[in-house]
Amino acid sequence: MTIPEPRIPFTKPQYDPGLQIRFDKSGMDFSYGDGLFGPRPEYRRLDAIRPSLRNPNCSGPDPVYAIAMDVGRVGDLDDLERRMLLFGIVIYAGGRLGDEPVRSQGHVHAISPHSGWSAPELFEIWEGRAVVYAQEKSGDDPGRCVAIEAGPGDKVVMPPGWAHFVVNADLNSKLIFGAWCDRQYGFDYTQMRAHHGLAWFPLTDSSDEIKWEANPNYSASQLQIRKARSYGELCLSTEIPIYEYLRFAPEAIQWVSDPARLSELWPQFEP
Repeated sequence: MTIPEPRIPFTKPQYDPGLQIRFDKSGMDFSYGDGLFGPRPEYRRLDAIRPSLRNPNCSGPDPVYAIAMDVGRVGDLDDLERRMLLFGIVIYAGGRLGDEPVRSQGHVHAISPHSGWSAPELFEIWEGRAVVYAQEKSGDDPGRCVAIEAGPGDKVVMPPGWAHFVVNADLNSKLIFGAWCDRQYGFDYTQMRAHHGLAWFPLTDSSDEIKWEANPNYSASQLQIRKARSYGELCLSTEIPIYEYLRFAPEAIQWVSDPARLSELWPQFEP
């Protein structure tokens, strides 16, 4: 008689982020290894996402994604608090929200009280395929608009003040990623809700590929679609997981909570 192997629901992501975090993709849950701290995930329901969708009355997976904010190594907690840095992890469901792929709702980061800036953010894809959409401004004129295609190990920098959302570009798989954020992070949805979404909607065609449609509630804009790039100007290496910078080169990520140190770079910067 063959004895079946026990089911192990928690699996490691495809990319090694340097943290012993395992994911239960069927239940959209996280498991933290020895020496790590982290909360139980919060779940974002479809009703919370609706105001940003092309079709707010659509059906789709619910919850849409699970997120855990303030994750890390126990020995790093004092340094994280001193540096005002916060590490988050996210897992997205697969599928569609009406005629759009699963995604977050568009937002701008609120002004952080300690820095006086709308905080930037540093994403790192761990599993699946993502598109990070970003627009320079959130008023009637969206300014520069870009859709960045990213896979495991790719990094995407969101500059201060840019409105953005993250898309699960593979309808048949989960999307998992980590991100550096400001410890006093907050979200501003005001302009997104006033314009019924951001300036471009990601729509899926019959081949499950993403096509983009302009939101008529904004002034006309052009959308640049490209692959994730390297960030030599920020001294970020494609070989080093973003969490490891806290241990080996913390000043290379300090701009996340102290964007003023790069104040001359941000006006021309593109994700």
